[in-house]
Formats: sequence, structure tokens, C-alpha cells
Amino acid sequence: MLGALAWLGRQGTRAIAVLAMIGIAAPPIGEFLQPVFTLAVIVLLSSAFLRLDIARLRHALRRPALVIAATTWTLLAIPLLIGGAGLALGLEDRAPALFLGVTLHAVASPMVAAPAFAALMGLDATLVLFALVASTMAIPLTAPLLAQFFLGPAANLSPGSLGLGLFAILGVSALAAAAIRRFASLRAIERYKDEINGVNVVFLFAFVAVTTRGVQASFRADPVLVLAITGFAFALFFAVLGVTILVFLRAGKDRAFALGFMTAQRNMGLMVAAASGVLPDLTWLYFALTQFPIYLTPALLHPLARRTTRS
Repeated sequence: MLGALAWLGRQGTRAIAVLAMIGIAAPPIGEFLQPVFTLAVIVLLSSAFLRLDIARLRHALRRPALVIAATTWTLLAIPLLIGGAGLALGLEDRAPALFLGVTLHAVASPMVAAPAFAALMGLDATLVLFALVASTMAIPLTAPLLAQFFLGPAANLSPGSLGLGLFAILGVSALAAAAIRRFASLRAIERYKDEINGVNVVFLFAFVAVTTRGVQASFRADPVLVLAITGFAFALFFAVLGVTILVFLRAGKDRAFALGFMTAQRNMGLMVAAASGVLPDLTWLYFALTQFPIYLTPALLHPLARRTTRS
């Protein structure tokens, strides 16, 4: 079993891409795995907390300006820019379910897999991890308020319930990681990193299978809509990536690219789990299609990231 997990963990993003295609091709798998969706989010968050090097975190906190700036940018500036653009375009009236998805996407913290993807691309995974942890810990405070500001009561999302759900998921994840760390050193965790990555791949498959289970049927019903939303998801990803790189360019090209990559990967799954998955069909479709940039861009951007880190 451990050998199989280690092999799976070494496949990296290739395994996720293949498993995502399986999830799309076989919607019943996603339906079957629906009950473990929140568990998958918790396992992935726990893995991120588990790999946190406390000593390096303390060292980084001595000069916290960059982490604070990145956290403020990803939790406040990005939601305000995207949400403001949606309001300016009248999206809340033209397509309220789509605006709900875009807003939840914007107010979310970065994807928990971002540090792992950054490491695979040769970027500064430590900086990404610290910024991710800071953003994730603050999200129960910022996301409900911003969601309420943009969506109002029409969204049927209680800020208190959303914040409580986010806090509960984060608390359980942090406690699970702390319990494991009581019995396993950071060196032992590093020794079994392939096996841990394998576990992540398994739960990422559950996560992706659940979120993409309706894509096939939606494409058959309205392929133009699916292609349009997919194109929009990629455009939004690269817009956030590019703007963030420009904002943090003074910190160095490699750091700016790492922070841009992290910021563009939004953890909408955490928002959906906190909202108990009660969302309109179009919002679910948007959520599913935003997964494609997340899992395809690491391979697409790897050559560019490699040149950036060498320059």
C-alpha cells in the first residue's frame, strides 16, 4: 500500500490531470464520492499545515513585510478588483448564479496545493506556503464580509454561518496536523513525502471527481456555454497571475512569479465546503471549470518558471 501511494505521489500533476479526465468521463464516481468532499478539503489542508516548518516560519516572521503584503493583496485587493469588475459589468443582474461563483472564487484563499505545485515548478515554495497559511487563517474573517458586500442577502449565504464553517474546517485541519506532528518529526514527514503526496493525489481525485461530475452533461446540453466559461476561467487565471507579478516585481522575478501563481489559484472548494455545497447548478459548473487552469497551468508554465528562477 505504501509503495503504491509513493508511486502515485511521484507522478505529481500528471496523475491529477489523468484522474481529472477520469472524473469527467465517469460522473457516477463523483456522485459516489460526494459525501467525502468536505473530508477531502480537510485532508488537503491538513497536509499543508503538516509540512509547515515552524523554525523557518519564525525566521520569516522577523521580516514579515512580503508575507503581509501578499496576504493583503490576495485576500482584499484581488476580491475588490474582481468583484468590482463584476458589478461594473452588471453581472449580478445578468447572471446572478455566475456572479455568485465568480465572487466566491475571488474571496477565497489560495489553493492548498499551491505550495506543492510551486515546488514542482521550481518556484519558492516556502514563501508560497507562508503566504498561504497567513491567508488561510484570515479567510474566516475576510471572506464572509466581502461575500456579503458584493452579493447581499440575495445570495442566501449567511456571513456568520460561512465564517463559522470556514473556521471549523481550518480548525479541524490544523488540529489533525498538530496531532500527527506530536508523533512524527519534520524529518520523518519529509522522508515519507512521496507517500503523503500519494494520499493527497487520492483525495484530490475525490475533490476533482465531485466538482467535475456535471461537466459532461453540461457540455452535451450547452457546449458553447461550457467553452465560454472555461475560456473565462483561463483568462481570469492569467489576468490575476500577470497583475500580481507586476505588483510584486520589485521583490524579484522569482518571488513575483511564485506569488502570482499562488494568487491565481483560488481555493473555491473551501468556500463550497463551508457553504455546505448548497449552490445553484451554474455556480457548480463555474466551480468545476475553474479547476482546469489550476491543474493544467503548472505543466504549461513550468518552462517559463524555470527561466524566471534562473534569471
